[in-house]
Amino acid sequence: MTNAAPVTGLLLAAGGGRRLGGRPKALLPHRGRPLVENAVRVLREGGCRTVYVVLGAAAQEVRARADLAGCVLIDNPDWAEGMGSSLRAGLEALAKSDDAARAALVSLVDQPGIGAEAVARVLAAHRSGDSLAAASYDGKRGHPVLFGADRWADIAASAMGDRGARAYLKAHEAEIELVECGDVAEPYDIDTEADLGRLQ
Repeated sequence: MTNAAPVTGLLLAAGGGRRLGGRPKALLPHRGRPLVENAVRVLREGGCRTVYVVLGAAAQEVRARADLAGCVLIDNPDWAEGMGSSLRAGLEALAKSDDAARAALVSLVDQPGIGAEAVARVLAAHRSGDSLAAASYDGKRGHPVLFGADRWADIAASAMGDRGARAYLKAHEAEIELVECGDVAEPYDIDTEADLGRLQ
């Protein structure tokens, strides 16, 4: 079965960088520009037609400093509660939109080692008919993760704290199409001062 419906990129970029001295992750410098721009570019180059970006910490500053033209920007006032609140905000905005998307590809702003090729591979799983797919790295599930629209309400209902969709994914593990991406991407996070050396 081929599913040619468009997939929307959903970028979670609300984190306040608590372990980075309170520097919002979206604004960390990478290749001379805010990190959020890199993450948007990766989603677009990987094949996402539209990109929704969930902002939280320093949202006004991110809007002012980053070039997010063409993106749908969502403010999450509850961003300090953790990634779950941003996932909920993003999926709820998608569900209410007039967008024709039938799936959302969720990625995190602080994973610059994951590029467009990994995004494209996970999107290919959706085109084959899967409504739940995720990149894997040496067999271990990671990001990006693809959620069919039929799953959005249940995922949003279970997204709490910093766990995001973890509880939902654990409960539906047998249904996830894992797409190996370890040969084209590195799933590290930019969480601490030591990790900043990975940014260029």
